Amino acid sequence: LQVILVSANKLTRYIEPCQLTEDFGGTLTYDHMDWLNKRLVFEKFTKESTSLLDELALINNGSDKGTQQEKERSIDLNFLPSVDPETVLQTGHELLSELQQRRFNGSDGGVSWSPMDDELLAQPQVMKLLDSLREQYTRYQEVCRQRSKRTQLEEIQQKVMQVVNWLEGPGSEQLRTQWGIGDSIRASQALQQKHEEIESQHSEWFAVYVELNQQIAALLNAGDEEDLVELKALQQQLSDVCYRQASQLEFRQNLLQAALEFHSVAQDLSQQLDGLLGMLCVDVAPADGASIQQTLKLLEEKLKSVDLGLQGLREKGQSLLDQISNQASWAYGKDVTIENKENVDHIQGVMEDMQLRKQRCEDMVDVRRLKMLQMVQLFKCEEDAAQAVEWLSELLDALLKTHIRLGDDAQETKVLLEKHRKFVDVAQSTYDYGRQLLQATVVLCQSLRCTSRSSGDTLPRLNRVWKQFTITSEERVQRLETAVAFHSNAEKILQECPEQPEAFNEMEQFDEIEAVGKSLLDRLTVPVVYPDGSEQYFGSPSDMASAAEHIREKMKLVSLKKQQLRQPEATTPES
Repeated sequence: LQVILVSANKLTRYIEPCQLTEDFGGTLTYDHMDWLNKRLVFEKFTKESTSLLDELALINNGSDKGTQQEKERSIDLNFLPSVDPETVLQTGHELLSELQQRRFNGSDGGVSWSPMDDELLAQPQVMKLLDSLREQYTRYQEVCRQRSKRTQLEEIQQKVMQVVNWLEGPGSEQLRTQWGIGDSIRASQALQQKHEEIESQHSEWFAVYVELNQQIAALLNAGDEEDLVELKALQQQLSDVCYRQASQLEFRQNLLQAALEFHSVAQDLSQQLDGLLGMLCVDVAPADGASIQQTLKLLEEKLKSVDLGLQGLREKGQSLLDQISNQASWAYGKDVTIENKENVDHIQGVMEDMQLRKQRCEDMVDVRRLKMLQMVQLFKCEEDAAQAVEWLSELLDALLKTHIRLGDDAQETKVLLEKHRKFVDVAQSTYDYGRQLLQATVVLCQSLRCTSRSSGDTLPRLNRVWKQFTITSEERVQRLETAVAFHSNAEKILQECPEQPEAFNEMEQFDEIEAVGKSLLDRLTVPVVYPDGSEQYFGSPSDMASAAEHIREKMKLVSLKKQQLRQPEATTPES
């Protein structure tokens, strides 16, 4: 090569004007600062991309060979590149875009520009680096994805084992210690509260299970075949343990709820039995039959309520026994024979005790029912006996007020006498009926071990009324019999033929008839005197006067007949 020294204005002799800038008389458009900036960008990109390619190759190659531990160790050591691949790629794309342009982005006047030779040579180099970067970065992204997936899978495995270990360990141990059902409502409620605390602890782990199940489902939906088997196995293991534990918790909760209901029904039944027993132990003294019927109805209702309560207790108890018999399936190898036997013995003992108490109450109800029925019969006898006294009093009153007439002749008087005897028979039947009722009250009172109220009240009244009736009846009979004798003799004398005076030779017959009539009249004015000193008249004074009037009229006829017989010679022409 030969060096030629020429002035600037003569450079065109050796160099084309299009290759010289305006400063040297050429037409080449050149911006040194722009070229310098691009050169700096190119060199920086080349340096960063080359370094990044080495780092990515190291990371990617380390993940493609060696054991799993070597892969993880290599990835751990070189996991993060020194520069951001996205930034380097963005810089390369912008540089390549600038190099491929025919004009400067900011040139004025639209002057044509031709790239320099080094710029033309830089384009393929940049393109090659970009291709390599994209390839390595794509591999790097896959490595990161695999690493992230593996990390996520390991975290899921770890959490799954935490849930499984707790549920099969402390969780199951908590349930192993809870087998009782309590012997009362309070004890069952305490066990329920303890179970709720256990459920609260389990619910926290069940929440973790739900979250893990969602994560596993998302990974399964991603469709990575190499992890499907492992993920499904984890999901199945987690679900089996959680569902088994949840089922055991639900079983325990249902068992405690059934026990609480059983003890609640038992307590209600016990209170009903106590109330019924208290009612039966109190000696009652009802005032009348209606109150007795009401008491009997109340007893029957209470006994029926006890029957329903015992039936409900048996149903609850049998349901609880059935659940306890299935409890062994949740034992996890624990021998629950002793615990179950205690629970079964307690349930059966409660039901047997309630049955015995109910039977005792039934027996006492039967006794009380019999006593009540006897009391009803007693009240009925006393009521009927009092009614008999009233009837007898009414008969006595009727005898005094309405049985007054003595008849106008012998025949009518005999009819009245016969009616009176029938009337007396009715009164006798009434009295006998009252006596029988009062005797029955005495027997019932002896059976009921109570003092008869009738013996001190109704019986004396019955005897007193009957005594008054018999005295009054005897007086009535005496008057009727006297009236029959009077009417018969008077009618006989009055009906005799006057042509037979020899039949009346004895004038004493007239005197006797007159004496009987006078005696009868006197008797009508005499009252009936009772043992207590009281007196009663038959009818009113007008009634007695009416009865006496018929006697007096007949006595006048007899007296007239007597006079006729004494003066035959005077009476014959008249007749």
